[in-house]
Amino acid sequence: MDGKGWERVRMTRLGGPTASRGREAAQLRQVSSQTVRLGRVQPQAPSHRTIYCNDREANLLARFKVNSVSTTKYNILTFLPKGLFEQFRRVANLYFLMISILSTTPISPVSPVTNVVPLSLVLLVSLIKEAFEDWKRFQNDIAINSTPVDVLQGENWETVSWRKLQVGDIIRVKHDEFFPADLLFLASTNPDGVCYIETANLDGETNLKIRKALERTWDYVFPEKASEFKGEIQCEQPNNSLYTFTGNLIVENQTLPLSPNQILLRGCSLRNTEHIVGAVIFTGHETKVMMNSMSVPSKRSTLERKLDKLILALFGGLFFMCLIGAIGSGVFINRKYYYLGLFEDVEQQFNPSNRFVVSILTMFTLITLYSTIIPISLYVSIEMIKFIQCAQFINKDLHMYHAETNTPALARTSNLNEELGQVEYIFSDKTGTLTRNLMEFFKCSIGGVSYGVGITEIERGQAQREGRALNEIQKSDTVAYEKGFNFDDARIMRGAWRNERDPEIFKEFFRCLALCHTVLPEGDESPEKIVYQAASPDEAALVTAAKHFGFFFYRRTPTTVQLRESHVEKMGNIQDASYEILNVLEFNSTRKRQSVVCRYPNGRLVLYCKGADNVIYERLAGTNQDIKRLTREHLEQFGSSGLRTLCLAYRDLAIDTYENWNEKFVQAKSSLRDREKKLDEVAEMIEKDLILIGCTAIEDKLQEGVPDCIDTLSRAGIKIWVLTGDKMETAINIAYACNLINNDMKQLIITSETDAIREVEEKGDPVEISRVIRDSVSHDLKRCLEEAQLDLHIAGQKLALVIDGKCLMYALDPSLRVHLLKLSLNCSSVVCCRVSPLQKAQVTSLVKKGARRITLSIGDGANDVSMIQAAHVGVGISGLEGMQAVMASDFAIAQFRFLKDLLLVHGRWSYIRLCKVITYFFYKNLTFTLTQFWFTFHTGFSGQRFYDDWFQSLYNVIFTALPVIILGLFDKDVSASLAKKYPQLYKEGIRNTYFKWAVVAVWAFFAFYQSLIFYYFTTTASEHGHNSSGKIFGLWDVSTMAFTCVVVTVNLRLLMACNSITRWHHLSISGSILAWFVFIFIYSGVMTPNDRQENVYFTIYVLMSTFYFYLTLLLVPIVALLGDFLYLGLQRWFFPYNYQIVQEIHRDEVESISRTELLEIGNHLTPDEARSYAIAQLPRENSKHTGFAFDSPGYESFFASQAGVYVPHKAWDVARRASVRSSKRTSQR
Repeated sequence: MDGKGWERVRMTRLGGPTASRGREAAQLRQVSSQTVRLGRVQPQAPSHRTIYCNDREANLLARFKVNSVSTTKYNILTFLPKGLFEQFRRVANLYFLMISILSTTPISPVSPVTNVVPLSLVLLVSLIKEAFEDWKRFQNDIAINSTPVDVLQGENWETVSWRKLQVGDIIRVKHDEFFPADLLFLASTNPDGVCYIETANLDGETNLKIRKALERTWDYVFPEKASEFKGEIQCEQPNNSLYTFTGNLIVENQTLPLSPNQILLRGCSLRNTEHIVGAVIFTGHETKVMMNSMSVPSKRSTLERKLDKLILALFGGLFFMCLIGAIGSGVFINRKYYYLGLFEDVEQQFNPSNRFVVSILTMFTLITLYSTIIPISLYVSIEMIKFIQCAQFINKDLHMYHAETNTPALARTSNLNEELGQVEYIFSDKTGTLTRNLMEFFKCSIGGVSYGVGITEIERGQAQREGRALNEIQKSDTVAYEKGFNFDDARIMRGAWRNERDPEIFKEFFRCLALCHTVLPEGDESPEKIVYQAASPDEAALVTAAKHFGFFFYRRTPTTVQLRESHVEKMGNIQDASYEILNVLEFNSTRKRQSVVCRYPNGRLVLYCKGADNVIYERLAGTNQDIKRLTREHLEQFGSSGLRTLCLAYRDLAIDTYENWNEKFVQAKSSLRDREKKLDEVAEMIEKDLILIGCTAIEDKLQEGVPDCIDTLSRAGIKIWVLTGDKMETAINIAYACNLINNDMKQLIITSETDAIREVEEKGDPVEISRVIRDSVSHDLKRCLEEAQLDLHIAGQKLALVIDGKCLMYALDPSLRVHLLKLSLNCSSVVCCRVSPLQKAQVTSLVKKGARRITLSIGDGANDVSMIQAAHVGVGISGLEGMQAVMASDFAIAQFRFLKDLLLVHGRWSYIRLCKVITYFFYKNLTFTLTQFWFTFHTGFSGQRFYDDWFQSLYNVIFTALPVIILGLFDKDVSASLAKKYPQLYKEGIRNTYFKWAVVAVWAFFAFYQSLIFYYFTTTASEHGHNSSGKIFGLWDVSTMAFTCVVVTVNLRLLMACNSITRWHHLSISGSILAWFVFIFIYSGVMTPNDRQENVYFTIYVLMSTFYFYLTLLLVPIVALLGDFLYLGLQRWFFPYNYQIVQEIHRDEVESISRTELLEIGNHLTPDEARSYAIAQLPRENSKHTGFAFDSPGYESFFASQAGVYVPHKAWDVARRASVRSSKRTSQR
């Protein structure tokens, strides 16, 4: 293939083997894209695709997708139509479009500019925002599509951009480069065809994964050899499953099964490998990562949905006002008013002969005249406020910054800020969310004997609750502590296990730990320096434990695991042993176990299996009942201590048994249909008749601050549910440890671990088992519900419900769901154990839809994604289980304890601010429109406008726009510290105290009252007024005066709504009023032909030359605001809100702590706490009225370096640092 041929699409000649291949692929592609209707039967698309490697002509006619990707929403042609369509999907924008069209008709009393200008400005701002965001996506796409990669051309590697790759190409990817498409891994520079990849871009996991090429393709490392490769790949159609792949490679009539181990996904990067060679199988938007790049389900906040109802109410008010005007017009119109010139040839709108037509046309006229009642700039203002709240306040809050992992809080959407202030139910995962997900091997049971003398945090908590002392055993000299290993027991450490009763079972236990895993060793092959890369912290902890017990795993190849074993034959003796790994039966959430089949150096075949206790016990042989009983007792003890348990078992295999099974395993692995299902079925055949070795117990400690956070959130009126896959005992004890359950609560337990259910399960009849559990759950639910209602009404006792996954499956049945919901809502805490990811989502949806309460889900793993997406608000914890939960979430934080700040501070402030913004918008627009409405009664309902067109156009856009945004950003009723000190304040958000119809009615009443003052005061006062030349005031003089009073009053009314006033409030309000005067001075002073501006020509100059103007401007706002002032005073005095009481309590307190006081406190702090305090006290640009919300974040790292405190540098500091330096230089000069 020549160089020029690369750039153009080469036509394939008909005839010959290549053409026949191409026709075959094209036919396959054609069938997949067409549906032929034959009666009722529609043939399905083929379940696989055929790819010819290193043969572009054969693949050409199949028309596979190109490798260029586009993540933009628009292109040059679709931007305007699609962008406008998106904008007009909003009811308010569509309404204003209709009003703008109406204003161009003859019946409109106002110029089209009155409605077209505000609508155009709103659309322009929204489209510019869309264009800016899409331009950034476009730039990113260009950068990605232009990335270079080496492609095989002839017998040479040629560098081309990613966009030019095609399906079937052979490419080379070098160390640390990203894979440009989904590839079939052919060969590697590493021995045995192995490469290491990092999947952080897919799931956030930084631990390396191993991939192994088929042995048949290992030789294709160099271009000369790779050019000979002409394989055919038959594989599944593109799909979004990241962890599965089904396909076969056909090379020289030999069919080789392909699995996910041979697939390298786009977005992953190559590590610890010089380069690899692969064949492209999926390109562009058909790659698995691109098929997963769906947006998080669109969520709208509850406040936004209630806002729609308010808009509908305003529509109703508008219709009512127009109806009054239309009826009045039909009644008023009469030829007796001869001076109106209503003769026979008058236009239809004013023709007394047809009053019905007059009423209808007046209706449309008044709709355009009163259109300002719906605030056009409301949505834009709210979007702007929410965006800044996220970008400046949430993302940059030091109280939610985790220094240990350098992780700040991240708002991934700005749609749900205010929803954070109304959450009533929190659904939380346990592992990695409440706990640290830093697993440590803590205890174990081997051969029916328990080992490990440590005491867990939960055991200490239990003892403290029960008032008993613990006998802590002093740690022995043999104890070794390492990350992942916190075990102490002199009986089995340092080879002492050889002196126990049955040393052979210890060997099986330790070898099971050292062999049954997918861990990768890295670094020096010495126990001190080796690093284990594991898919989960549990796996790393178990392998680390094996190392400390003398079975050191130090090397892995695709087919072997090598151990350095100590004390096996005799004490102190060390020997290397290589175990051949024949099969790996991988762990998944359905199997809940993992197995390996391995061959010892002496030829012994063994299956090692580890997994959940209930799964392993079902597969045990009927022998060793004593060990089973004792191990079960130890499992319960470990569970009650809050430890995570796994059972270990093994089975010796005969060679013929294994070979028969392996044939079926290979067939299942080669299957193109239902491969996973068939592999699970084959695994069941060999994972039976197991011999129990013992169990492990791993401690996962609580995260810092979790108990305090849960206690604070409970006092805020938030109910917390824990949904976990752990055993019931573990879950209950974790719940106790983190203050979710306490001794004052009555526990209602619904479990499937009863004698009756166990008895039925032993018989093995699935129908009978299902019936018995259903009846048991139904009975328990009704019993618990009766108890709950009795306890709540009589004793007022708090309740906690504990239910396991098996019972939950039946409780979620439609016939029992209502009972479960009623019972759950009566409980303060709910713990669901042994639940699947689907059940987590179902429980969340049950409360969200059944109880119609605002829910929040928080988790850190891929198994929490469905729960996070099901809730109103999803919070992901960027922990050790990857980033899938974060990528599916609305907000991301590093620690559970940061929920306190996210909800009680930011959520509450956002809710209160947006409630004020919406009600204030409603008030100012209603006030403005009602003054026009009162004027209609003086004009015979003719539709004559009271205000000039430009006044009406710019009222929302300029003269009252900025102050309300400042209110939405900076208003703060109490400080962050007081919001956390008095969590009960949060209950006002749960009750929706600030956006009830009663609140809206109060604002509406004062809008009504003030509009009467504006209109009748100005008109009545002007009846006898005259200007300096002796002329009486005309319509435009009076309306300009009234409009001036409206602008001044509504801006001053905003100040009365603020709890804290900053310089930004002063600047925005004075600036808005000043903008009105600047505008009217210019507008009145310039005369242009062919427009309506002559109405107000020189008006303001005439008005300001009279005493009437100044007296009216002084008195009208005072009288208008007097009612508000009295109402607010009486309300605060006699019916105060909770926050007003807190304000009064702390009225004389200063928020900030002096540096001297801080130093005194600092003497009693740990180094980490002292550093946190030091960071908190770094200089910032503070408003004199505020603390947290108005601080200017971003000076931290600069001032920290001056104060000798370490704070990670942030991007936004660069500009600030440069400005500080430049100012220093200037001062020196």
